[in-house]
Amino acid sequence: MSDPADPNDIAPETPKAPRRRRPRAEGTPLIVESSTPGAPRPSKPRPPSKPRDPQPALVEPETAAPPEPPPPEPARPVRKPIWKRPAWLIGAAAAIVLVVVLVASLFWSLPLSRALEPLNNSAIVLVAQDGSPIAKRGSYKEAPIDVAELPAYVPGAFIAIEDRRFYSHMGVDPKAIARALGKNAKAGGVSEGGSTITQQLAKNAFLSSDRNLRRKAQEALIAVYLEARLSKTEILSRYLSSVYFGDGAFGLRAAARHYFDKAPEQLSIGEAAMLAGLVKAPSRLAPTDNLEGARERMRVVLGAMVETKTITQAQADAVGDVSPVPPRDKVPTGSYFADWALPQARAAIGARYGETIVRTTLDPKLQEKAEKILNDFIARDGKVLNITQGALVAMRKDGSVVAMVGGRDYKQSQFNRADGERQPGSSFKLFVYLAALREGMTTTSPILDTPVQVSGYMPKNHEGKYRDREIPLISAFAASSNVAAVRLAHDLGPAKVIKVARDLGVTEKIPTDLTMALGTGSMSLTRLTAAYASVAAGEYPIVAHGLEAFSKPRTTPYDPKVLAGMRDLLRSATHRGTGLEAAIDGAYGKTGTTQNYHDALFVGYVDDLVVGVWVGNDDNSSMNGVVGGGEPAKIWKAFMLSALGRDVAPRPVEDPLEDLGLPLEGEIGPDGLPLVPLTVPTEPAAPAAPNSGVPQAPAPAEPRP
Repeated sequence: MSDPADPNDIAPETPKAPRRRRPRAEGTPLIVESSTPGAPRPSKPRPPSKPRDPQPALVEPETAAPPEPPPPEPARPVRKPIWKRPAWLIGAAAAIVLVVVLVASLFWSLPLSRALEPLNNSAIVLVAQDGSPIAKRGSYKEAPIDVAELPAYVPGAFIAIEDRRFYSHMGVDPKAIARALGKNAKAGGVSEGGSTITQQLAKNAFLSSDRNLRRKAQEALIAVYLEARLSKTEILSRYLSSVYFGDGAFGLRAAARHYFDKAPEQLSIGEAAMLAGLVKAPSRLAPTDNLEGARERMRVVLGAMVETKTITQAQADAVGDVSPVPPRDKVPTGSYFADWALPQARAAIGARYGETIVRTTLDPKLQEKAEKILNDFIARDGKVLNITQGALVAMRKDGSVVAMVGGRDYKQSQFNRADGERQPGSSFKLFVYLAALREGMTTTSPILDTPVQVSGYMPKNHEGKYRDREIPLISAFAASSNVAAVRLAHDLGPAKVIKVARDLGVTEKIPTDLTMALGTGSMSLTRLTAAYASVAAGEYPIVAHGLEAFSKPRTTPYDPKVLAGMRDLLRSATHRGTGLEAAIDGAYGKTGTTQNYHDALFVGYVDDLVVGVWVGNDDNSSMNGVVGGGEPAKIWKAFMLSALGRDVAPRPVEDPLEDLGLPLEGEIGPDGLPLVPLTVPTEPAAPAAPNSGVPQAPAPAEPRP
């Protein structure tokens, strides 16, 4: 008996003839359809292009395909060792690590005590030989302070007005920054800052004063670093020791001394409030220049101190009108000499606290004479001769400068023409003739004074005048013969001339061609004068200096023959040659004139005083025929007579060249014409009575042309 029909059963169909199956390609999976409704479909359905066969395929059990295995889990990637990874990746990682280490090391190596250090440009007062002040330069900073030793209201004044949340933030105050941004936006500009005291310390000690986002970011980072390394008391002490208070005063101790002549521990409430108010705008609110503005700002600070409970309202009301101490006599801020001597003073004293007095070599009386004489000559003759500027430097033969005039008016132009570089012209011939004397030539050695062309160069004498014959060196030097100097430089070689200049302390660039013999290389009047001072001193090099406390460098004495010969040459130029306008007893010197009358100089010495004079124009325009033997020689002579205390120039008591045994005829003067030999004037003898038996003196010879 059969079971009841199950509705799920499927009635068998009538068998049909078997269908021919296409052979299955090898490797193609066999697909078996389930005969049970609702059974899961095979993992890979038939292609949709073929109709579905409702008849389940009859598959022999032994030919059924095994079930597909589950897909394997993906293998985890194996990390390569660092040395097998791409080079760019290794380099990038190393760079990042290096930057991090470098930034960390930079922060860690920041000198935390920098704010406590003295200033490199500390205050210097230059004084003359007699102790009178010449100039005051630099900033004033005294020793650091300790906040713990101050009355509580002194640091409290700064905290109240600059950083009320100082003790609660970590270097940067977001609330203060947000408040400042809001107020600045309303004001349409920068009206308030959000920097904390720590940020201000970071800026003052380590950063520039530039106002940009990069600098603000650096400031914030350093501020956080300082907070991590220092206590609040240390930060506040460093801040008050270095912040600027105007008038060149840095730090609270310097400000208290400068404005109130007292120590910061002795400041009153009003004085502390006034100083705290200066930090916002020290140059504008300095009480020495803007007392009312400083007092108004002080009231604002007092109000902030009351709000922060640093003081009571009664204490604030009790503060009267605070005033700074009367200012001292103002010292001039500068002069040509002060500008020149200040770097020497700075190098000598280094960084210091307070104010340093440095004694210089300046002689105030000689300085006054130099300024007056130079200005008087240019005022009198400048318009006719087209001279607008001049310079004068006077020094002792050891190089100590006693007077320096770098121009006609320091207030109008601070450029120091005594220290500026100009062509020396024929005054450079000092080095050419010294080189010749070093090589064994003497003042009587012959040299041709004829037109010459050497190495394609054709020098010319002044106004084209020549002797057209051999003349002794002393005559060529006195007449300032250009062709003779070039011949010497050619015969000796420029290298030997340059060597002499270097030995005498010239550091400027010197041309290596033959034009150098005529002074075409620029140098300062001060250095040129020091070279002439070496002849006066008998040793070289002589270093021009402006401080009494000067360490003299090692020097070399001149060969006695060379020194005697050079002095004879300089004496001949002053007494018989182009420098006749400077002829006074005991004078040695040389003229210098550059091409087209751009520059004119006279440099020389008498006894212990060596002086150099230059005249010309700042725009390098030509003067009206001014030569070194003209206006410069006259200025030199006038100053030298005044400095030596001589009213007039006495005539030489003897012919300065008569001991040389030289033919004196035909010497050339500043106008290029031959000079009459110098003679000593004598009182005319009374004529003897006729037939007295006394022989009559012969009639004087006619002067040579």
